[in-house]
Amino acid sequence: MEEASAIAMVRDGNPDAFAGIVERYQAPLQRYLYRLTGDSELAQDLAQDTFVQAYKSILKTDSELSLRAWLYKIAENNARQYFRRKKLISFLPFSGTAKDEPVAADSAGDREKSMAIEEALLKIPQKIRACLVLHFVEGFKYREISEILGISEEAVRKRVSRGSLEFRQLFLAGGGGR
Repeated sequence: MEEASAIAMVRDGNPDAFAGIVERYQAPLQRYLYRLTGDSELAQDLAQDTFVQAYKSILKTDSELSLRAWLYKIAENNARQYFRRKKLISFLPFSGTAKDEPVAADSAGDREKSMAIEEALLKIPQKIRACLVLHFVEGFKYREISEILGISEEAVRKRVSRGSLEFRQLFLAGGGGR
């Protein structure tokens, strides 16, 4: 279902249209939130909160809305709010595929590499980590990330560039490049 027609159908009072939106974006949002929190139950809760907020607010949105970016922005804000409340930042490595939750490493070498990735990522500030995940894992363009995070496109570009360099240095220093 095309985003604009789905939004129009929801605005016309068709509840099945919003169910289609949830069905399409639930798994990607949960994966994104899982990568930020490291907790699958928390990711499910935050994704559910995201859809509740989206449903309540969809009537107030612009008709030219990028639904995908808007949902990720709500999810990002929910995660930030959670971290502010709990003062806890946790992150798991990019060991999964873009379609699945991170997968357990099969060999000792894979486990070591996953641990090195996790250690390196934990040392990167959350603001930069969010840009890296949105760009490299979720496949968002810089413009979309700037909308999601509420920062300029140039700031996103710098965070991704600096974050990539910082990650590479930390990863190699931690023995991940062996």
